[in-house]
Amino acid sequence: MPKTAVACDSNSGITQKLAKKLGVFVLPMTFFVNDKQYYEELDMKQDQFYEMIADPKVTVATSQPSPSELKTFWRDILKTYDEIVYIPMSLGLSSSCTTASVIAKDFGGRVHVVNNQRISVTQYQSVIDALEMTKAGKTASQIKEILEKDKFESSIYIMVNKLDYLKRGGRITTAGALIANVMNLKPVLQIQGEKLDAYAKCRGIKAGKQKMLEVMHGDFETRFKGLVDTKRMSLLFSYSDISKSEAEQWKKEIERSFPGFKVQGAPLSLSIGCHIGPGSYAIACSKISK
Repeated sequence: MPKTAVACDSNSGITQKLAKKLGVFVLPMTFFVNDKQYYEELDMKQDQFYEMIADPKVTVATSQPSPSELKTFWRDILKTYDEIVYIPMSLGLSSSCTTASVIAKDFGGRVHVVNNQRISVTQYQSVIDALEMTKAGKTASQIKEILEKDKFESSIYIMVNKLDYLKRGGRITTAGALIANVMNLKPVLQIQGEKLDAYAKCRGIKAGKQKMLEVMHGDFETRFKGLVDTKRMSLLFSYSDISKSEAEQWKKEIERSFPGFKVQGAPLSLSIGCHIGPGSYAIACSKISK
């Protein structure tokens, strides 16, 4: 039986510290602040990042890992493992998955790149699932097949607190952002499969949270009813640049709304945070693959 490593990128929200605890490998994503290159968590922490981008004159851009960085990352892992199952962020949201798939051809079948349309905490869940499957004796190719078969069995809803960051990214006009901010409108975005779309506009944070809980209940009662009934659905939460007490409060609100579910979460990665800004809340679900 081959010794299989599980790896992903930092879009999963898995920190280097947590990766060591779990026994997985995380490739830091690259981003640029005023054209200066940084690597997520290695030389830029969450609080530093949000402090920097609070200045509207600051420009931020994300970038996929370079081919040489990815090759070095995999080669280092393959010094002690026979094969790798690599879970990058969704193909629909980044070209890094396509790049990784092309580069993997140079590794003689030892690297298996998963395209299962996951990002943030749903990507996190896929990493945990893959890790459990390696413990059960499944190979990298088997894990890839299972995860990709389940690729549309997830949902993410994100409530954006400030429209300024979407405006900077060209996703909303200056006038639209100004009007929304004055009216205290909080857009709720959704990610299902490979698309990021607008879902609803709510008046205030409380209403935004309530809307996300309602639509998740709707998903549980329709699309995912069979998975929920058989206890094969995870419930997750995320956020950007809020206090620990605010994050804990959001977790408790979800637990009260979904009694019996163990709710797990992590901060949104910086590559997502640069587009939606601070103060955002998210709820997600993902099929537990095995």
